Amino acid sequence: MAEKVVAIVQARMGSSRLPGKVLLDLGGAPVLGRVVARLRRARRLNWMGVATTTDPSDGPLAEFCAGLGLPCWRGSTLDVLDRFVQAGRAAQADVVVRITADCPLIDPEVVDAVVEALLQNPGCDFACNRLPPPWKRTFPIGLDVEACRMAALERAGREAQLRYQREHVMPYLYDTPGRFGVLQLHTAPDYGHVRWTLDTAQDLEALRQLFAAFGGRDDFSWRDALTWWLAHPEAGALNAAVQHKSLTDVDARWEQHT
Repeated sequence: MAEKVVAIVQARMGSSRLPGKVLLDLGGAPVLGRVVARLRRARRLNWMGVATTTDPSDGPLAEFCAGLGLPCWRGSTLDVLDRFVQAGRAAQADVVVRITADCPLIDPEVVDAVVEALLQNPGCDFACNRLPPPWKRTFPIGLDVEACRMAALERAGREAQLRYQREHVMPYLYDTPGRFGVLQLHTAPDYGHVRWTLDTAQDLEALRQLFAAFGGRDDFSWRDALTWWLAHPEAGALNAAVQHKSLTDVDARWEQHT
């Protein structure tokens, strides 16, 4: 029997740098709508849904998902790992693909490649196209895909104790060599410096320029986007100075809520 592959999109309204960012307009559609539209073109996904929090501020997210006919699982604000475990169980997933809603350029072919790498490599529990330093990233920031077997995710849910492991969902699967089978995909040349994620107003303006260049469509590939981006360095200059958050940035938020 084929394994059931479920994409779970991590989303919330309470972003510290750009509140409500996942429902902001991006070229005529909400950011989360862009993510969903692009994921629906992935061939290796059997189902998808959104994992958000039980905080009342995330009610509009649940309403938006209902309007799309999309499952929305609500759980802990800070223990995002548990949120994903519960969502994966509810979806009866064999494989969980983690996508974040601040990646409106997520590419279906990249998603398929990561899922294929996991499924076609015996002994692989976790596959991705990015890992945090000291590992090297070669795909643009904002094309991030992580996929794992549900059994590995449930084990992480039982065993992970550190704050960053709970909030960032997948670190327990890769932060200790040999604990799980890990595989990372790369691309060449190295485009790890290209920033297509949405954390700040500068990111939003840069992404709006990119989507405008494609007439507000969702069906362009990441390589199409890259061709335009490299030909228009003024867009990349808008968010070139934005610092990408690290795994250790979770500590202050935990102290505020625990």
